[in-house]
This record gives sequence, C-alpha cells and structure tokens, in this order.
Amino acid sequence: MTQSRPGDQRPGPFWAAARAHALSAATLHGLAVFPLSRSKLPAIATAHPESSATCTGQCGGPGHGVHDATADPARVRELFAAAPWAAGYGIACGTAPHHLFGLDLDRKNSVDGVAALSALAAGHGFEVPRTVMVATQSGGWHLWLRAPGGAKIPNTAGLLAPGIDTRGWGGYLVGPGSLGPKGRYRFARTFRQCAIAEAPTAIIDLLTTRQATVQGSPGLVGPGRALGRSGGRLEPLVWFVLDCGPNDLNNRLYWAARKAFESDGIAPDTATAELLAAAVRCGHPEIPARRTIASAAKGAARTRMEAAS
Repeated sequence: MTQSRPGDQRPGPFWAAARAHALSAATLHGLAVFPLSRSKLPAIATAHPESSATCTGQCGGPGHGVHDATADPARVRELFAAAPWAAGYGIACGTAPHHLFGLDLDRKNSVDGVAALSALAAGHGFEVPRTVMVATQSGGWHLWLRAPGGAKIPNTAGLLAPGIDTRGWGGYLVGPGSLGPKGRYRFARTFRQCAIAEAPTAIIDLLTTRQATVQGSPGLVGPGRALGRSGGRLEPLVWFVLDCGPNDLNNRLYWAARKAFESDGIAPDTATAELLAAAVRCGHPEIPARRTIASAAKGAARTRMEAAS
C-alpha cells in the first residue's frame, strides 16, 4: 500500500521502526535512503502516474522512487511523513560517498545465488571479499560493495549467474531493519565488523563484457534467454527498453508498452511477456514492472475508446 499525502492517515504499525532504521543509516553511515512499503516498493506513490516524462525529482516533490533518496535527516523525516504505511527503507546504490554496489544472492525456487557466487569466484580467480552483508527475508544475502572509482555499474538480473542480481546506479537495496512480505532484513555482518569492500575487478569485468554482449546481440538478453521472438513491430520496442539509461527504465517501459498495446499488429500477451523480460533484465523489479505495463494497457485502452467515440 502506498500513500502520497502526509497526514492522510495515522502511521502504520511498522512506520516508527522503519523511520528509525532509515535515520540511523543516513546519520551514522551517510547512506541515501527513502521509504519502502512492505512489498519492497517505494512507499510514496509516483508523482507522475500518467506521464512518460523523465522527471527524476526536478519537479521538487516526492514520488520519484530511488531518486527521492537522501542522507539529510530532515529530508528523511519529510519523506517518511509522506509515507505513513512505510515498513522499511531503500538504500540508493551508486551515490557518493560509498558508491554502493550490491550483489543480491537469492536462495529460492531451486536457485542458490550464494553457491553460484562461490563457483563464479573459483572459476574466475577472485576471492569474495569480506564486507558488510545483510540477510534477506528469503534466506539469501545482500553483499555491499563499493564501485571502483565511482563507476556506474548496471542493474542486472541473473547476468552473472542464476540467482545473482546486481544493484548499481539507479537501483536500490532494501535496508536492514526493513520488514518485507516474508520477514525482516537483518545485518549478517555489520559496519562494526568490517568496512564496505571494493568490488573485485573480475566481477566488474564480467558485468561489462556480458552487458556488452546483451546489448550487441539481437534477440538475446542473457544466457539461454531470447527476446524479440515475434519480430516485426515489437522487436524495436523491446530494444528500446533494453537500451535504457540508469534513470529512464520505467519511463521507457511505459512508452514501449503503450505503443505495443496501441498497435493492431502486436498480441498483448506477447508484448507483456517480452517487455517484462526486457525490463527485469535491465534491473526493473518484476512487480512494479508489471504495474507499469498494466498502466500502459489502461492508457492504450482509453486512447482506443476516445478514437472510436
């Protein structure tokens, strides 16, 4: 559940703890944070629900997801005042001073990202660094790393290996202390035990090489996964999503889906499946991506009705 106006309701039962954890992350560690709902989505409704404009906060108001993130305690309090149903907080990746880069290691659906990272390290000759680590609600881990030289590392899903997602520039990690749909996120290794380690060069090189392959190989978004199978009018829209920058993924997804649903030559189910796969591959969380596509479908339906009237 999301809220966009402060004072509409009393704070929910998890709000005070979420705000306290977020303020601690901002004041003690300089991390840029923003409120999340229990579904791990931004707790403030989007500022531009019907627009495809690429506003990342220039309008001055909240409701821009990760772009609302701040380490200023006063601003953090303002954001949480506008999000009475917050149950956690997100930590923006890629921003100074930490230039945080996260490895999200899943352990679910017969996939073990922790084992996959160990195998990747053994196969490519690097050590998994000792760093700050968060235990996720589903039994996985978030490894916090620093992007070398402040590099803008991409958000990816399964590109390094099955069960390993990356959270980089324009992405976010769920902060420890947050409550998700299946439980609470907790520190497994804290700042008192170690600092945030720099990401191994081998991981950055692998990401760079595989991302280039994804963007340069028609119809491919990663090992064994094809996109654009329908060809024709849909394929350019899929590639429009895949070729996004770090700040315009959702807007591109909405625009492409709107064009697809307004076209007579593209099956809606096919458009949904392929555009969703492209967005997730670029780092868009699946649930909000589905909502964006659904919103585009409603917009396209209105356009058709207006044209027919």
